[in-house]
Amino acid sequence: MDKSPVIWFTGMSASGKSTLANYLKDSLFKRGYKGTIIDGDTIRDRDKQKLSYGFNDVLTNNIRIASLCEEQRTTYDFVLVPVISPYEEVRKKVRKILEPNFHLVYLKSDISSLKCRDPKGLYAAADRGEINDLIGYSAINPYDEPADPELVVSTSSDILVDDSFDVIFEYVNHFVFIDNYLF
Repeated sequence: MDKSPVIWFTGMSASGKSTLANYLKDSLFKRGYKGTIIDGDTIRDRDKQKLSYGFNDVLTNNIRIASLCEEQRTTYDFVLVPVISPYEEVRKKVRKILEPNFHLVYLKSDISSLKCRDPKGLYAAADRGEINDLIGYSAINPYDEPADPELVVSTSSDILVDDSFDVIFEYVNHFVFIDNYLF
C-alpha cells in the first residue's frame, strides 16, 4: 500500500477511544510495527486558539488531525486517532482526505455506561449545569452515529475491555494489515 493505515476511533466521551487505541498500539508494537497515536484532545489543547465543540470548530480540529495523519503516514506503519468526531459530514470530509486505507471504528456505548465511566467528569458537570453543550448528551450538540463505519464495537459496561479489544484486533488482523503486512 502507498499509504499506511489510519484507524480513526469515533465515539462519545468515555467510550474507550484512547484506551483501545493504546491497547492496539502496544499490541502492534509487540509484533514489530511502528505506529503513533494522534489524540484529538492533545491536538485541541496544543493550539493557541481554543476551539469550541460546535460544528465549525470540530471541522477545523478534525481537518488538522487528518492533515497530521497524512504527514505521519510516511513515518509510521500505522496511525491511530481517538477523537469524538461527532458529525457525519465532518467524518466524510476526513475519509475523503485519508482514503485509501482509512478505517472508521465506531465505539458504541449507552449513556448510563458513559456516565458511570466518566473519567473527565464531563457528564457529571453537564448534569450540574456546568456544561450545556456536551456532545451527544446535550440536546444542542448531538452525536451523529456513523453511517458507514468499517467496524462497530460495543463498549458498554456489560462488555469487558479485553472483549472490545479482541473485536478490534481481529478486524485489524484481517482487514488492515493485508498483503504488504504480515503478522
